Amino acid sequence: MNLIQYVEQKLATGKALPPFKAGDTITVHYKIKEGDKERIQQYQGIVIHRRGEGASAMFTVRKISNGIGVERIFPVSSAFIDKIDVNKVGIVRRSRIYYIRKVRGKKARIEEKQKGEASAADNTPATPAEKQVATAAE
Repeated sequence: MNLIQYVEQKLATGKALPPFKAGDTITVHYKIKEGDKERIQQYQGIVIHRRGEGASAMFTVRKISNGIGVERIFPVSSAFIDKIDVNKVGIVRRSRIYYIRKVRGKKARIEEKQKGEASAADNTPATPAEKQVATAAE
C-alpha cells in the first residue's frame, strides 16, 4: 500500500452513501455553520457527473434557482454532508451530462427509470413482499 492510499483510508469519513450516478435527481443535506449555530441546508438538483475515486471523489449537482442555473461541487468524503437522498433515477447514456447546461424547457427533462419495468417483463416478483404473497398463493 502506498502512502496516498494509507492517508485516504485514515481521512475517510466512513459514511455509506446511496449509489447514484449522472442523471439522478438527489437531495444533499449539507451542514452549514453560521457563527456558533449549525443548521442543515437541502440542495436538490441533477447530478451532472462524478469524478475521482476513494477519498478524493467528487460530484457536481446542478439546479435551477430563479431561472438561473446553479452548480455546486461536493466532495464525497466531506464531513459536512449529513445524508443524500436519491429522489429520481434518471435514464442517461453518458457519464457526464454537460449538455444539460445548454438546453431549456422540455429538452432539459431527463426520463425517469420506472421501478416496475424489469419485474413486469419477466413475471418475477420485484419486492420481498410480493414474493411472500406469491408463495402464499401457491
